[in-house]
Amino acid sequence: MFGFDPVVLAIVVLAAIAAGAVCYGILFARIETEKKSANRVNRVVSAEADKASVKAARDRVQEMSKRRKSVQDNLKDLEKRQQENTKKKLSLKSRLTQAGLRITPGRFYVFSAIFGLVLMFVAFLADAPVMVVLGLPIIAGLGLPRWVLGFLIKRRQNKFLAEFPNALDVIVRSIKSGLPLNDAIRLIANEGKDPVKSEFRRVVESQQVGLSVPDACARMSNHMPLQEVSFFAIVIAIQSQAGGNLSEAIGNLAKVLRDRKKMKAKVKALSMEAKASAVIIGALPFIVATLVYLTSPEYMLILFTDPRGHLIMGVSAVWMSIGIFVMRNMVNFDI
Repeated sequence: MFGFDPVVLAIVVLAAIAAGAVCYGILFARIETEKKSANRVNRVVSAEADKASVKAARDRVQEMSKRRKSVQDNLKDLEKRQQENTKKKLSLKSRLTQAGLRITPGRFYVFSAIFGLVLMFVAFLADAPVMVVLGLPIIAGLGLPRWVLGFLIKRRQNKFLAEFPNALDVIVRSIKSGLPLNDAIRLIANEGKDPVKSEFRRVVESQQVGLSVPDACARMSNHMPLQEVSFFAIVIAIQSQAGGNLSEAIGNLAKVLRDRKKMKAKVKALSMEAKASAVIIGALPFIVATLVYLTSPEYMLILFTDPRGHLIMGVSAVWMSIGIFVMRNMVNFDI
């Protein structure tokens, strides 16, 4: 057994500590220098990363402002175009095109005149008064055909609105599958349902004569003057100017159009009771007058023979017209 001298052991330990202290003192400056260099490199890298992120954020803000400006410009152009269309009276040819009728204005006038002459002949055979015989063809020949034309235009627009979101969904699926926008529009023009098919066919024909896709889509509102068509033209114009995901934009537009349709149906359902009440209230005076005339004719004839009765009926007609106008504005909503 060998014994260790405590003094020798203490000397060895102190010598090791002194050697470690000397090494640390020599390497401390080098370690601190490397540490400062690493910190400096990290700060430079983080500064470059922050600069890149700031630049990317600035680019995103500029892109968003550019898109916002483009949307605002297109909306202003749309509003200006709509105001011009409302101020400008549509020609008969344009209205016939909107109704989907393939007849010329001359034929329309001929049909209106024939219809008025037939009604005049029927009134003459029925031994009607001279004023009725002369006034009926004017009212029927000028008013009734134009009312029928307006009814056909409204019905065609409703059919277009019912089918337009489905056409937009087809365009979205076509673009996602890899087809360009021109081929997607041509697909609707060949495989869609009328009147959407005929309107997109006009777009394809406009492209064939040299118009761009945004201009051709903008011209669609001339034949189908609806806000939904204007929205579609704005989406195409913005995408062509500022870029972006076209399929997502058109898909969002289709969703908005369906929501508008649901809201219109909901408003119509909620206002049906008020409309029925307005119809009943408006028809009640005429129904009561007819029943009183059937039971006591002399009691009602004084309104037609006495000048004071004429005054009473005139004032009543004015007040009834005001009431019907007010009730109509209360139950009609624009969405």
